[in-house]
Amino acid sequence: MGGVNAEQALIDHLVATTGLPPTEAGRVIEDVVAYFDEPVEAYVRRRHSQLKTYGAKNDAIFAQLAEELRARVVAAPRLTERQLRRLIYG
Repeated sequence: MGGVNAEQALIDHLVATTGLPPTEAGRVIEDVVAYFDEPVEAYVRRRHSQLKTYGAKNDAIFAQLAEELRARVVAAPRLTERQLRRLIYG
């Protein structure tokens, strides 16, 4: 990369592979980083609320949350069902 910071290299890659203008590519990167910057506790609470809205039961929700957390790009720590419950209910 020789003197180009990683952020600029990523912007250049998106511009080359998608045809997006540099400013738009930068905005997309910022959006993706912000999405994955959500703290685990906030993610668990938000997703629990979303899944409850659609009628899911806690046993299924906790299993799904554990799976989703393992699959995140920047992996969250493994949390037990008890830890997930504590994040939601205190």
